[in-house]
Amino acid sequence: MNTPRALQALARHWSWPHALGFALCGALLLFLLYALAAQLGLRHAHLAPALIGGAMAAAATALGTVPVLLSHKFSQRSYDCFLGFGAGVMLAATVFSLVLPALAAARQRVATPMHASLLVAFAMGLGMLLIVVLNLVVRERVQGAAPAASSLKRVWIFVLAVTLHNLPEGLAIGVGYAGVALERANALAAGIAIQDVPEGLVVALALRSVGYGRRWSVAMGAASGLVEPVMALAGLALIGLSSALLPWGLAAAAGAMLFVIVHDAIPEAQRSGNGGFASIALVFGFLLMMVLDTALS
Repeated sequence: MNTPRALQALARHWSWPHALGFALCGALLLFLLYALAAQLGLRHAHLAPALIGGAMAAAATALGTVPVLLSHKFSQRSYDCFLGFGAGVMLAATVFSLVLPALAAARQRVATPMHASLLVAFAMGLGMLLIVVLNLVVRERVQGAAPAASSLKRVWIFVLAVTLHNLPEGLAIGVGYAGVALERANALAAGIAIQDVPEGLVVALALRSVGYGRRWSVAMGAASGLVEPVMALAGLALIGLSSALLPWGLAAAAGAMLFVIVHDAIPEAQRSGNGGFASIALVFGFLLMMVLDTALS
């Protein structure tokens, strides 16, 4: 019996690495759904706050698209300062809400402070590696774009990249609610929400730049943040399976977010010649989040 044409087309366009990657992603999704179902069954005490925190980040992403809907135009300097401020907020949240709690959790589970530090460093490296791999996949897609469809395809790949970068942010929210004080987890979620506002704006602007209408651009910009409440619940459920995963989850989320900050947010804020203003905004963002985080802990 002949193979159906659909399967033949799929075989031509999918190499074995694509199939393996799809299978691994499917297995991971099933595992996360199982963990989430287990936590829903147990009615985790922080389930509602984690969902609200993730929803707040998604709402902030949608809020960033409003200027595009109203046809309002930001100056490049204002946009760069906003992006720098968000990077500073996220940098402080990474340090005070993820790395330090990860070290504290690790010291409760290993023999020496050195072992705890090495564990956190290794987990941060794994989190960074995950984002590096995602970036390489996106870059490969960009380089493989046909010249005739290059502009449109690059924009959609950029939208996908921003959406993928929301994954560790949502995961960090869920892990935070699973293992740190509620006040500190709330501060972390608020910091991520502040940083998400310019992300929603940049997605909507990118789609407008290639001819999409305002409503469609705004809708897709808002949709890019919907992964955050899902990943927040997944992070909460994952840590709920075993408390031993807490330092690993906190540190991996920290490593992923740190890479996104230094590889994407800061260079983007410095790209258009407003580096001095963006750097000042970054410091103010860091100071604000530091005060919020340490005052509420």
